[in-house]
Amino acid sequence: MFNKVELVKTVYKKGEYPSPLNAEIAFAGRSNVGKSSLLNKLFGIKIAKISSNPGKTRSINFYSVNNKGYLVDLPGYGFANVSKEEKKKWAELLEDYFVNRYSLQMIFLLIDHRHEPQKKDLEMIQWLRGLEIPFMIVLTKLDKVKKSERQKKLRIIQSELSKYGDYLYFPVSAKTGEGIGALKNEISKFLK
Repeated sequence: MFNKVELVKTVYKKGEYPSPLNAEIAFAGRSNVGKSSLLNKLFGIKIAKISSNPGKTRSINFYSVNNKGYLVDLPGYGFANVSKEEKKKWAELLEDYFVNRYSLQMIFLLIDHRHEPQKKDLEMIQWLRGLEIPFMIVLTKLDKVKKSERQKKLRIIQSELSKYGDYLYFPVSAKTGEGIGALKNEISKFLK
C-alpha cells in the first residue's frame, strides 16, 4: 500500500516547506503519544526517529508516500524537556503550518487510549476547529489497555470529545499492529 516512502524534508523554520503534492495529511499529538512509532508501523520501515525522551521531534518532517502525498510528523505538544523558548518556536512553527499550508487536507490527532483527553489535547481540538481544519482521532497504545476495558475507555473519550463534534476514531497499537489496517485504508483515500 505504501510502497515507496522517503523523508523529503525536515523543517525547522516557518515557510520552508516542500512543494505540495496531491495530498497532505499531518499527525499531531502530545509529546509522548507515539507519533513516530505509529508512522514507522504505517510505513513498515523504521524511518521516523523514536526516542525514550518525549519531545524528540522538534521539526516538521515531510514523508513522501508513493510520490502522491505527504504524511507529516508534527512536533509534539505538552510535556517535553525543552526550554520555554524552544516550545515557543514549536508553537510558532505549528501555527504557521496550520494557517499557511493550503495543501493540508486532514489531521490525525493522536490521543493516548489509556487516558481521558488532556487539557492540551482539548486545546488542540479547539484550535483546529477554530482554523476549520478537519481531523480524525487516533487512539494510540491500544495494546496497553485491557481488552475488557477498551470499549469503556473509548466511550469515555468519545463522551468527552462529543462536546466539540462527531469524529471518526481509530484505536491502534504501533506495537502489535492492531487497528493499523483500518487507519491505512483511511489514509489511502487521500493518496490517490
